Amino acid sequence: MEKKYYLSKSRYCNGLQCHKMLWLDEYKSNEKSEVNNDSVLDNGTEVGIVAKDLFGSHIDIKFNTNLQQMIDDTNKALKNKNTIITEASFIYENNFCSVDILVKNDNDFEIYEVKSSTEIKDIYVEDLTYQVYVLKSLGYQIKSANLVYINSNYIRHGNLNLKELFNIEDLTNVVNSKLSLVKDNIKNICDSLNEEEEPKIDLGMHCVTPYECPFFKYCTKKLPEKNVFKLKGLPNKNKFLLYQNNTYSYEDLLETSINKKYKQQIEFELYNKDDYIDKNEIRKFLDTLSYPLYFLDFETFQQAIPKYDGIKPYMQIPFQYFLHYIESKDSKLEHKEFLAESNIDPRRSLAESLVRDIPKDVCTLAYNMSFEKTVIKNLAYLYPDLREHLMNIHDNIKDLMIPFYHRNYYTKDMLGSYSIKYVLPALFPNEDSLNYHNLDLIHNGSEAMNAYANLGNLSEDEQMKVRNNLLKYCELDTFAMVKIWQKLQEQVETINN
Repeated sequence: MEKKYYLSKSRYCNGLQCHKMLWLDEYKSNEKSEVNNDSVLDNGTEVGIVAKDLFGSHIDIKFNTNLQQMIDDTNKALKNKNTIITEASFIYENNFCSVDILVKNDNDFEIYEVKSSTEIKDIYVEDLTYQVYVLKSLGYQIKSANLVYINSNYIRHGNLNLKELFNIEDLTNVVNSKLSLVKDNIKNICDSLNEEEEPKIDLGMHCVTPYECPFFKYCTKKLPEKNVFKLKGLPNKNKFLLYQNNTYSYEDLLETSINKKYKQQIEFELYNKDDYIDKNEIRKFLDTLSYPLYFLDFETFQQAIPKYDGIKPYMQIPFQYFLHYIESKDSKLEHKEFLAESNIDPRRSLAESLVRDIPKDVCTLAYNMSFEKTVIKNLAYLYPDLREHLMNIHDNIKDLMIPFYHRNYYTKDMLGSYSIKYVLPALFPNEDSLNYHNLDLIHNGSEAMNAYANLGNLSEDEQMKVRNNLLKYCELDTFAMVKIWQKLQEQVETINN
């Protein structure tokens, strides 16, 4: 006898993306890899909470692990003639959904699905269609089906304006055109879940879109260790096309007319080739630098819901920087640092500190300078009294990434990447002091972002510990740049040897 499987909005959408993903989640969940970003989840939760007030006073159905309680609470709220209900919950033949915002006018209903994205995606339409199917199957008359998403052009000035923060798109027509497919989709998903054997679904773009599959590592475990999916920078559609043409091992790929930079990665890793170092090009780059030399790194965070004036949704907000600097060739390495207090707009104090710490007309190095330059340019626009000095810093920034981006310096251990997180261990494989994994709590930019955003929720002792770890992480970023710069210098010094 077939088992009746429970489907939620997310499980339905996962099933549409790939039946195998849902089957593996049901029977082999231990094979799942972590793919979620906590900051993305946090933003989604915050957007959902704020959007509940979009249409004013409402009845909120509290989450309960007992779904029947949520359904009962919804039915009670629906006894009102005209009402707005958030998280209204329904079930039809084991198909459950909670509607983000449900507007009832007499016997007509409007559905509003809230997303933290700044654009409409196909999967959001499928999500909305599933909800309409459940409610219509229960006999509710759906007047409209709408998507609520973030307006990326909104800039906060004063109180939060929800009508301007959110875009609302009426998708009723497109939802109705897809509605007849939902019943068959549900049947196909449940039939797949009832199969004893793992579905035979091969790799394809569904592995990465609309979401990265947490079972990708499991599904590729039989491929050679060195395969097309390890190539850095090659578009996913190209990778899957090569795979589907049975051209996925490094040996196979060398037989194709693949771009020379991917060929270089393949040959270096496959044949364990010696480091490639173009000393003349490196010297040309180093000749563009001058003392005093400053090494700069920012840490930023983002807010889906802008909390401060002049902020757009998902704008990069700097809260920390670290500076290492060398005044002259024979000077010792020194440093300066800034880390904003929690629960404040950090931009003004950071900008003031930056112009104190970096003199005009000095050479500043960043790694992937477009990020640092964008942060500084935004600060200069925001604070006219600091603009001249900030733009002077901006105009004198050089990019330490250039020799690696152009592969003037390339090793097999860079694995096709010019990111500092790959370049650093490739150049200094045995230096524990340069290993981000040896840091406490904070090992990458995402963790730094989340740590600062959560700082105000911690006790004083916990805050002190996190702040110390934030400083250590940012210090390593700029110290890493110093070490890389020194390594480049060493290569140039041997140019005539």
